[in-house]
Amino acid sequence: MYIDNYLSLRYSKESLPLLGKLLVDGKYQSLWDYDTTVLPRKVRKWRKKAKAFSRLYIRPLAPVVDNNPYDFDPQPLIKEATRWGFQTIIMPFPFGSAALMPYLRSTTLQVAVIAEEFATECGGLALLLLAHHLGVAPLLLSGHIPTWLKFLLPMYIKGAWFAKPTTMAFAITEPEAGSDVEDSIGAKDAHIQVTATPVNGGYLLNGTKVFISDGAIADQVTVFAKIKGEEVDSWTCFLVKKCMKGFSAGRREKKMGQRAADASELIFDNVFVPRRNIVGKLRGGWALNQNVLNYSRPVVAAMALGHARGAFERALHFCNHNYYMGKKLIDYKEIQYELADMLIKLESVRMTIWRSCAHFRACQSLSSIAKVYASDMAVEICKQAMAIMGDAGIYHEYGVEKALRDARLTQIYEGTNQINRYAIIEHQYTTDVAIDTI
Repeated sequence: MYIDNYLSLRYSKESLPLLGKLLVDGKYQSLWDYDTTVLPRKVRKWRKKAKAFSRLYIRPLAPVVDNNPYDFDPQPLIKEATRWGFQTIIMPFPFGSAALMPYLRSTTLQVAVIAEEFATECGGLALLLLAHHLGVAPLLLSGHIPTWLKFLLPMYIKGAWFAKPTTMAFAITEPEAGSDVEDSIGAKDAHIQVTATPVNGGYLLNGTKVFISDGAIADQVTVFAKIKGEEVDSWTCFLVKKCMKGFSAGRREKKMGQRAADASELIFDNVFVPRRNIVGKLRGGWALNQNVLNYSRPVVAAMALGHARGAFERALHFCNHNYYMGKKLIDYKEIQYELADMLIKLESVRMTIWRSCAHFRACQSLSSIAKVYASDMAVEICKQAMAIMGDAGIYHEYGVEKALRDARLTQIYEGTNQINRYAIIEHQYTTDVAIDTI
C-alpha cells in the first residue's frame, strides 16, 4: 500500500530539517478524525458520544428492525437515548443537554453531528430518535414565552434532569397537501383539509394527517390546522396529546427505506384542543412551519451524509477483505478512483452542511442547499458502493442496499428537492446584486 512506500511523505520527511519535519503531517488517520478536530471542543464530545452510542445500540438493531419493523418496541432505545442526553439536545443546559457556547453560535450543529452518526448505522432508527426534535421545534421556535413555560421547559426538565422521555411528532402533511405546504409558492393552492373550528374554550380539530414520522408512538403532536372558513394564512399550530378524545393513529405505511421509524396516519375526529394548547399565536402557523423547516433541513442533510458514509465504509471494508484474480479489490486503480471520488463527495457534503450550521439563526438558502446537495450526493455514493461490490451490494448483510433505500427518502421529506430549489431562489428574490460585485 502507498502508506508503506519509502517515498511517501510520512517516511521521506526524515530528510527534512527540524522545522520542515514540524510542518509535515505524519499521521495516517481517517478524515472523520481530521474533521472532528475542527469542531468546537464540546461539539467534538457530542460527535464521539454519538458514534459510541450508535455502534453500541443502533448497529446491532439495524438489520433486525429493518426486516421486522412491526415487531419492534422502540421505547427501550428512546429511554437509553434520553439517558445519554440525545433527546434534549436542541436546548442548552440547564434545560437541555446541548453545550451552551456552541449553541449560541449554532443552534443546529450539535444535532447535525449526532444525526450523521446515527444515520451511518441505520436511517430508520436515526429518524425514530431525531423526529422527536422536529416535533419539539415549533414549541421552541415560536418564541412565545407562555408556550415555553407551559409545554417546553417542563418536558425538557423531565428529560434532561430525570431521563424521562416524552416523544413528540410533527404533523403538517395531508392526503391532498404534501410538499405544497412546505413551499410558500404552492401553499396558497394547497388542498388543506385539517380544520380548527372555534368553540367555547378552544377548537375542534377534524381531518387527517399522513406520513407522520413517529405518529403512532408519540405522546404529543404539534399539529398545523387552518381555521374553518379561512385559507392557509390562518394556519395555527396546536399541541395535541395522545390521550385527547377523538385523536387516533390510523394505518402505518409500508416504506421502502427507514423502516424502523413508523410513518403513520393521524386521525382527528372532533378533537377538542383547549385554547391554552395553541403553540405561539393564533394564525401564526405558516411562518412557524417555514422556520421549523429551515432549521430541520440541515439535520436531514446530515442524515443523508450518514447514509452515504455508511455505504462508503462498508464498501471500503469489502474492498479490503475481498479478492479478484488474486489481488485485493482495493489494490486495483479503478477501485481506488471510485473510492476517492466517494470521499471527495462525502467531504464536500459535510463541509456544505457545517457551513449551513454556521449561524445562530437558520438561513433558508443555505439550509435548502445543504439538504438538496447532501441527499442527491448520498444516493449517488450509495449507488457507487453497490457498483463496486457487485452482487454482494444487494445482500442485506452488508447494509449497502439498505443505505440506498434510506438515502432515497431524504430526497423527499422536509420538502422534495424540487421544492427546496424553489426555497433557495425565493430567499434571493430581494437580493439585487450588481453584476460587477458578484
